[in-house]
Amino acid sequence: MDILTQIRDKAKALNRSVVFPEGDDDRTLHAVAGLQKEGIVRCIVLGDEKEIADRAQELNLDLAGAEIVDPRLASYKGELADVLYERRKHRGMTLEEARKLTLDPLYFGALMVKTGRAQGSVAGAAHSTGDVIRAALYCIGLTPGIKVVSSSFMMVMPDGKVYMYSDGAVVPDPDAEQLASIAVSAAAIHQALTGEEPVVAMLSYSTKGSAEGASINKVRQATAMAREMRPELRLDGELQVDAAIVPAVAEKKAPGSPVRGEANVFIFPDLDAGNIAYKITQRLAGAQAIGPLVQGLEKPAFDLSRGCTASDIVNVAAINALVSASSEGMPSAQERA
Repeated sequence: MDILTQIRDKAKALNRSVVFPEGDDDRTLHAVAGLQKEGIVRCIVLGDEKEIADRAQELNLDLAGAEIVDPRLASYKGELADVLYERRKHRGMTLEEARKLTLDPLYFGALMVKTGRAQGSVAGAAHSTGDVIRAALYCIGLTPGIKVVSSSFMMVMPDGKVYMYSDGAVVPDPDAEQLASIAVSAAAIHQALTGEEPVVAMLSYSTKGSAEGASINKVRQATAMAREMRPELRLDGELQVDAAIVPAVAEKKAPGSPVRGEANVFIFPDLDAGNIAYKITQRLAGAQAIGPLVQGLEKPAFDLSRGCTASDIVNVAAINALVSASSEGMPSAQERA
């Protein structure tokens, strides 16, 4: 059974609720129909109820069981606006501005997640990554102890092996503290989705002092910080890729490393490296790249590519369900330290 089928089956058993702010997008409606039919998640769709119903009929879609919520008419929109105002007033946001933003489906959906009316959100089919992440940061916020929102790509190899690549989409040049947060976040999402123990390699062009440079020092500092945040993790750095994934090379280059050439979570020093690596793996090795999966938020708000398919949305919703369930049962990075 492939990993995505496993994830969908696990999501069914969790009975999680996911809000979809883009009720005016046909791909979203197709995905919601499939999710409801298969019972993968409980869907909440934002938008004008009549317009959504009419469009579903035109597309011959059955949205039975999905909850349709119009942000303009919701009885609790004032409560959500108050939550947003309290979160952002220190940055100068007025209550009137909060009320206006709350009517934006991206913000309304994120506030539903923040207040427990939904357990996760999925958007981005019709919005930029920046818009999706901004709404999530304003409304949900970071996991305690985590310093930055970042992303992972779940790379499914032709033989079924799964690796996590982070960050390949969001943070251009993370500092050491941010890189440590990226490592902790990626380890958590890998464990939530695969059930495997995360084995984290902090990657560099140097292995254990074989070279010197500013980026190497950053990776070393990040490694130390990540260990403080999650001392139980099998994590090491700085490591070259061969020392991270080939046991015989690891024994020579990094003897005594807890990674032992068995890494399944790769942390790249910057966005150049992460983005290049995932695309090379996808194109030359024939891997399936799933993501970017947004990580580091207190509750999951996932982004989609604007070129996504309905099937992509279904997969991301199932992943969202597993991550939300895992995060609720998992102490924060701050609590672990």
